[in-house]
Amino acid sequence: MSQTEDEYSHIRNSIGSPSRLISGEARDRARDSLSPSGSGTSTPSLTSSDFGERRQLFKRSESEDSNGDIKIVRDENGKIVSGGGREVDEGSVYVEGEDRVTAFVWILVFAAALSGLLFGYDTAAISGVLVIIGDDLGVSLSTWQTEMITSATTLGALLGGLVAGGLSDYTGRKLVIILANVVFIAGSLCQAACHNVAAMVAGRFVVGLGVGLASCIVPLYIGELSPTKIRGRLVTMNAVVVTLGQVIAYAIGAAFQHVPKGWRYIVGLGAVPAIIQLCAIGFLPESPRILLLRSKTNAARAIVAKIYPLATSSQVDQKVDIMRTAAQQSKEVNDSTTWLERLKSLVLVGTNRRGLIIGCGLQAIQQLCGFNTLMYYSATIFAMLGFDNATAVGLIVAAVNFLFTLVSLKLVDPIGRRKTLLFTLPIMIVSLVLAAIFFHYLTRTTGGILVKGSHYPKSFSVLVLLSMLLYVAGYATGLGNIPWQQGELFKLEVRGIGTSISTATNWSCNLLISATFLSLMTAATPSGAFGLYAGLCTLGWMFCYLLYPETSGLSLEEVFYVFEDGFGVEKSYALRREKMEKERVAVLGRLGADVV
Repeated sequence: MSQTEDEYSHIRNSIGSPSRLISGEARDRARDSLSPSGSGTSTPSLTSSDFGERRQLFKRSESEDSNGDIKIVRDENGKIVSGGGREVDEGSVYVEGEDRVTAFVWILVFAAALSGLLFGYDTAAISGVLVIIGDDLGVSLSTWQTEMITSATTLGALLGGLVAGGLSDYTGRKLVIILANVVFIAGSLCQAACHNVAAMVAGRFVVGLGVGLASCIVPLYIGELSPTKIRGRLVTMNAVVVTLGQVIAYAIGAAFQHVPKGWRYIVGLGAVPAIIQLCAIGFLPESPRILLLRSKTNAARAIVAKIYPLATSSQVDQKVDIMRTAAQQSKEVNDSTTWLERLKSLVLVGTNRRGLIIGCGLQAIQQLCGFNTLMYYSATIFAMLGFDNATAVGLIVAAVNFLFTLVSLKLVDPIGRRKTLLFTLPIMIVSLVLAAIFFHYLTRTTGGILVKGSHYPKSFSVLVLLSMLLYVAGYATGLGNIPWQQGELFKLEVRGIGTSISTATNWSCNLLISATFLSLMTAATPSGAFGLYAGLCTLGWMFCYLLYPETSGLSLEEVFYVFEDGFGVEKSYALRREKMEKERVAVLGRLGADVV
């Protein structure tokens, strides 16, 4: 018997009592876990309600009936039927080739991530459009009209994101992605053909609906079709493609800057990736999770076999078993509790509430730091500063964002999420303060405000650009990606509503920033606006320092233990050190065994 088969024999023999989660008793257990009072403990949950039991999660021996962070429960035939009262984790079952990406997976990841390209393209395309649109909409755009056109997409995305999750559970992931593409194409064509402000706003709003649908579902779709061990890395590919879309948008904007009616080509070309994805999506599979919930086991198994082509037939069956159980567990929780009960649990149960505060706080900081003002309005700012091809200068900003997003993928997990934010936020603060100072001296001859057509000193214009590039580098390395790891902050029974509220916080703050930036620049001067963002970043750093624990490298159970009696900053470091030491000892033990 091979080592892998021996491991599976050990796990298969770990048979507990039949599942009680997938039964009528689950309703009572789920409702008890959602009650603020619970059974007398401070943080009742589906996972474990006793403090001592939770602490023992991190002290199990190999002889216990467990595998990783959850207990595996099987029926008399060895089939996985539950997580023994804890959240089922696919990572608890290992299959051969789990850390490899096949051509099949790469194709579906890149095809799905085209939605991220759409998101990024639209975010940056409007920057080039605003510089050259002139009076093509019948009037020279006022400040509030410009802000309304810019922020309409954000409002649409907020609404689209709110309905995306529930809609995809009902129709499947693929159909929502198809719908997002159709909506995006319609919105892009509406913008390209419009001749007044109202039509432009409507087109931008429709595009936003597509962005909201796709930005919510595509990471979920990629995650459900990725090998377990590298799922996080592949999901973050969507974030990388978003920044790539911004680079492409600025490049196209620069190319069409001097073309008559060139802005129509810029917005119209946004439909091209949607058309490509619409053609490709028919060849992509549905999520195995959705297929299993629809009792299409054979279809789901065929997809899992493609994801893990090196796995044996029995290993594929094991993976399908635990995926089915995880899907059923999630469905059972949702079916056995109401939306209002889950909301009450999220707000009133301490462990859940602290996760919500962290999730919403990080998403708010990400937007209130002012980064997206650069994506939306950088070409407008650089044009006022006197750069000849402002959109081409904006391309430099987008390229820095793209490159440092790649850097972030390599650095964040080894360094830690908390440490990364505590290091990169000061870089952003210093950069914004420098930009505020440079704007102050730059605009002394124009009363502190930027005036189009003024001849500002090139030296100060370049210094403003350099400070913004440093700011973008700091943002992309930390704050650009870390808040989207929000799923790890919530227990299964409140994860859906928790991530929805956190994401809505992001879009709401994005809307606030995009709808007020130009007015803020006029009322408070550019120096005052960037000084305000520096102040908000400082508050964000204090928030992270005081409240945000180190979650990198911790399992879901360990994160919940950290939040049990507070925000657990010190506790999280202690757990991480303990895990790293155990891993070090295990590696040394394996090396010693190999030598022997």
